[in-house]
Amino acid sequence: MSIKNFYELPKEIWIGETDHFFLIYDGFAVSPGHILIIAKELRADYFALNSSEKANLDEAISLAKQLIEKEHHPDGYNIGMNCGEAAGQTVFHFHCHVIPRYIGDMKDPRGGVRHCVEGKGSY
Repeated sequence: MSIKNFYELPKEIWIGETDHFFLIYDGFAVSPGHILIIAKELRADYFALNSSEKANLDEAISLAKQLIEKEHHPDGYNIGMNCGEAAGQTVFHFHCHVIPRYIGDMKDPRGGVRHCVEGKGSY
């Protein structure tokens, strides 16, 4: 399914919410429990959030972690936002990935998010 913003998603799939965000399980999860935090108001990316929304994002990330840990037991997390087409953003409606990580889910996870640019993850 190709969408332009997350308003096209039914509210029934929300698994949590805060004042400014709602949470869903990622439809293309990279690991068990992968959650998306999505702005209730249309904002292109993190840099378009207002100060109140940015402050509330911490609560949303904490809620995502609690929800993940109800059913999964990750060994770590990656938290990420793609801001702009060059960064890989395809839906221009703010969303933050909370990705649980598990020992052994990749051969050498050292470098974490640095792997988003080919050849830069290993150092």
